[in-house]
Amino acid sequence: MTIFDIMGPVMIGPSSSHTAGAARLGRVARRLLGCQPARARILLHGSFAATGVGHGTDKALIAGLLDFRPDDGRLPNAFSLAREAGMAVELGKVNLQGAHPNTVLLELTAPDGRTLTVRGASLGGGRVRIEAIDGLECTFSGDLPTLIIRNEDRPGQVHEVTAVLSRQAVNIATMQLYRDMRGGLAVMVIESDQAIGDAVVEELRALDGIVRVTYLTMTEE
Repeated sequence: MTIFDIMGPVMIGPSSSHTAGAARLGRVARRLLGCQPARARILLHGSFAATGVGHGTDKALIAGLLDFRPDDGRLPNAFSLAREAGMAVELGKVNLQGAHPNTVLLELTAPDGRTLTVRGASLGGGRVRIEAIDGLECTFSGDLPTLIIRNEDRPGQVHEVTAVLSRQAVNIATMQLYRDMRGGLAVMVIESDQAIGDAVVEELRALDGIVRVTYLTMTEE
């Protein structure tokens, strides 16, 4: 056990799981979308739904979508600040079978009409886990620079992606593969030991069979 485990993260309280973790989930989802949402539908599950309002979970999620860190003093005013920023917010509840008690489903719409659905869980101590993007299973924390690559499920795709990373001297820390069905869409989640440059991301996007490449980094935290 570390001092962090005992003391918890630096945050605006009252709860590391329901507040700090929620803010981080919102912030990760914003980074995945690539901009501040124009609209956000926030669906709370389990303990988030039962006690989230009292713990400020709703405010924390909105604050994260506004790109506020968990220790940002503006967090208690998230609702009014979202209105001022032009972000429409809808709150609701959802029952997700088998999901972690502190789970949220974020349905986001960008100003240009792009949509993104993110399911994530707050694990305690400010730690989070992203569990699905647009209905496709995936698992990552956002602690390391992360590539989320959606591709056609066909032979050779993993080799082509890893070959690009090898040529660019990107060291892979972890790699996970998911797919919805054979021959359908697949997802690669690649966590790296170092930041990944824009040129690498663009080279990956240009590969045949790649549907979308999202690069997530929270290093400034």
